[in-house]
Amino acid sequence: MSTTSRHPGPLAGMRVLELSQIMAGPTCGMMLADMGADVIKIEKLPGGDDSRGYREPAVNGVSAPFMILNRNKRGMAINLKDPEGKEILLRMVRDADVLTENYRLGTMEKLGLEYDVLHAINPGLIYCAVSGYGRTGPYRAKAGFDLIAQGFSGLMSVTGEPGRPPVKTGNSVADINAGLLSVSGILAAYAHKLKTGQGQVVDTSLMEAAMQQTYWQAASYFATGESPGPTGSAHLLTAPYQAFPTRDGWVNIGGANQGNWQRIAEVLGHPEWRSDPRFETNSRRMENIQDLCAVMSDVLKMQDTAFWVEAFDAAGVPAGPVNTIGQALSHPQALARGMVIELEHPQAGHTQALGCPIHFSLTPTRVDRPAPVLGQHTRELLLEYGYDEGQIAHFVAAGVVVDASEV
Repeated sequence: MSTTSRHPGPLAGMRVLELSQIMAGPTCGMMLADMGADVIKIEKLPGGDDSRGYREPAVNGVSAPFMILNRNKRGMAINLKDPEGKEILLRMVRDADVLTENYRLGTMEKLGLEYDVLHAINPGLIYCAVSGYGRTGPYRAKAGFDLIAQGFSGLMSVTGEPGRPPVKTGNSVADINAGLLSVSGILAAYAHKLKTGQGQVVDTSLMEAAMQQTYWQAASYFATGESPGPTGSAHLLTAPYQAFPTRDGWVNIGGANQGNWQRIAEVLGHPEWRSDPRFETNSRRMENIQDLCAVMSDVLKMQDTAFWVEAFDAAGVPAGPVNTIGQALSHPQALARGMVIELEHPQAGHTQALGCPIHFSLTPTRVDRPAPVLGQHTRELLLEYGYDEGQIAHFVAAGVVVDASEV
């Protein structure tokens, strides 16, 4: 790996070829790179990763969505439809540990780069494919996006307030979770490879990534045969466990067990609620949740959110504010955990990004590269793979690759 010092992360020495784009696959590659893998982002030509076109918001003309998901990677741009571009990739596959892609089923086959071809070159290759619905089943050839997966999986039917139109989660949960599932699958396959030398296909999808988020709702359906609906911020199984209005905002209160409920009643100045027939057990509270929310809200509206968070903290009750994104990212706890990092991008200049949420005591993660500009490391990588300056000049002139090494 071409860096000023060896990455200290636990995956140092792993080499990943990232052909995936936009969000799910790049999330996977970013996590692997943060943990030490040498992730080479191979972007298509023309244009590169489609998220480069997400121009709002932008920092000095550079896509902020692209930058946040592609830090810590080296980048090159290859026209894989050109025979010479295909041969470059095949040379790179020979000593790769992992290749990721999120094309529709059949695309890699049309390019002559399907798993069987790559496996023949490198039997130890871990081939990770992220698709809309998975590589098997009647929907295997259908395209998928996060919104479509959230609707298909039932996730939208349980999100939002009762009686309102279906709502997707505010974040791209299917895309992000598919990336995390890909990381898990790759690491399991890598452990197998270290034992046996064998690579394999790791296959997940946006549909499954969204459906996996419905554990509690699936448990309810399997037990009753009825599909649960949306509950707003409230919990499907326990109460009080939701957001309540305060004098100046909202506070989340987690009364997920009987002990917490009893402490909540004390903090709110109504110890008699503990023996109220409507509220004395979790089952009774769930049956009378509207009454419960009404009496609690009447009290909570009398003070500010900060007052209640301090009071519940003192009583040992899990509680917290409903922050904006900006409030969350500027909170001392988020900063103490390294969830906001600083990077210098060659075009965008000084930027910020989310840090790695995994911490290791012996092999720390590290972020030392901003997202690459299109083709930034093409020349560097082609030289590493044995091409000479004359060949590189030919590739650039023929449009086989884009070289932006002077940026």
